[in-house]
Amino acid sequence: MEACLFTANSFTTTTEFSPSIRPRILSYSKRNSPRFHHRKVATPSSITCCLPESYSPSDDDKKPLIDSDWRSFRAKLVAGEQVFRSQEEPSSSTVDLDTVVDHPPSISIGDKWAHTIHEPEKGCLLIATEKLDGVHIFERTVILLLSTGPLGPSGIILNRPSLMSIKETGSTALDIAGTFSDRPLFFGGPLEEGLFLVSPKGDDDGVRKSEVFEEIMKGLYYGTKESVGCAAEMVKRNMIGLGDIRFFDGYCGWERDQLKDEIRAGYWTVAACSPSVIGLGSVGNVGLWEEVLGLMGPRKVW
Repeated sequence: MEACLFTANSFTTTTEFSPSIRPRILSYSKRNSPRFHHRKVATPSSITCCLPESYSPSDDDKKPLIDSDWRSFRAKLVAGEQVFRSQEEPSSSTVDLDTVVDHPPSISIGDKWAHTIHEPEKGCLLIATEKLDGVHIFERTVILLLSTGPLGPSGIILNRPSLMSIKETGSTALDIAGTFSDRPLFFGGPLEEGLFLVSPKGDDDGVRKSEVFEEIMKGLYYGTKESVGCAAEMVKRNMIGLGDIRFFDGYCGWERDQLKDEIRAGYWTVAACSPSVIGLGSVGNVGLWEEVLGLMGPRKVW
């Protein structure tokens, strides 16, 4: 489990895992990773090229959009299945999901919800189980999965508090002309990369149609240090506010099949959740782990 062992400093350590994952001795220095495919945008000196002066969301042809809120639909199916199970006779052990879809009960899932899923997917949560207790970086973490691409899954830790601002780190990678210098910097993981989340408080059409950032789920996007200049330009144009962005130092990454192996070994529980659970207000919330477990129900992690 490589990511568990990496910190800002080089070191060598040994971690023992279950028989399905061999113990490894790793020596590692933080480095830039090719995991994130950066969009080509203008350099800071000509940053307006990423957002032409004439750009306006209303200028785009109004095309029909596929409803991206499919997670809520699935959550209602899961809730409906649970209702059907609770109403079953003790002798019955299966649920006909076609019946749930064709004759759905009146289900209200509320603004905040979370439930387990079997496979990791973009926008899901990885919730550390008790098997990671004692692994300092990952103990009781909630990780938002940003990508499940061919180079392997990657994500950021949501529930570690900020200890300093971008200015206090002395780094200019996530700042353009001082726009974000006073913004808090959160620990996103042990692998080196500057990332940020963007979630506009109002209509996100301008952010989405700019195609500058990668969409994680409805209303939530992420960017890299290569696109931070465009974020600064959007702030200048009042398309987004400073409070609509959260910055992270580092991220978590796995090899192609490594995360699935760790899930099978019981190190992570995979969960889908509503956007409100992982809104920007949840970033740095040390109580997020308990909150997500509470939404999923008792003892759903192990």
